[in-house]
Amino acid sequence: MVFRHPGATLSVPCPADIAVAESAREGPLEAAPVTLADIYRDHFPFVWRMVRRLGVPDAQAEDAVQDVFIVVHRRLPDFEQRSSVRTWLAGIVRRVVHDYRRSIARKPAHGRAEDLPVEDLSAGRASPEDDMLASEAALLLHELLESLDDDKREVFILAELEQWSIAEIAEATGVKVNTASSRLRLAREAFEQAAERMRARDAWRLR
Repeated sequence: MVFRHPGATLSVPCPADIAVAESAREGPLEAAPVTLADIYRDHFPFVWRMVRRLGVPDAQAEDAVQDVFIVVHRRLPDFEQRSSVRTWLAGIVRRVVHDYRRSIARKPAHGRAEDLPVEDLSAGRASPEDDMLASEAALLLHELLESLDDDKREVFILAELEQWSIAEIAEATGVKVNTASSRLRLAREAFEQAAERMRARDAWRLR
């Protein structure tokens, strides 16, 4: 849009056009900096769920979550916001959990009942019967997740339980989209095979 002076051929830009041009020269506005308090407030539940679902026992979960946010605090100045906070955070969770699981694997195995992520499905139920059913479902889910290797487990949790897109999963796990899709397909197949074996086992027990 231009203003034309009467009787003149000179075109004068309007103020709005000048502002747009100046904005373009200055470049895009920088995103507001993300603080540790923001991340903790907005993403603590996600971090807790991932730590538990990826296999850190309840006794170590609180320490693992704390370690995640220690790493976040240390690496936050280098976070350039080229990805979402959630996918960046997921990468940190994966590495912390990997260290915990490797440490746990070197220790003697003990009873597993107290280690299962029952809180995933049992919170907020209306009755003790609902709590019992939800707890049993959580135990079953945990057992099925334990049947998957780490790569399949990660993509399955992010896709099926966290409802992430394949693009987000690929970014969080540091692989190509095709690789993430292939892992998810194999994870779903492995999960269903494990579920079928479990159904057959339970049917045999009930004979």
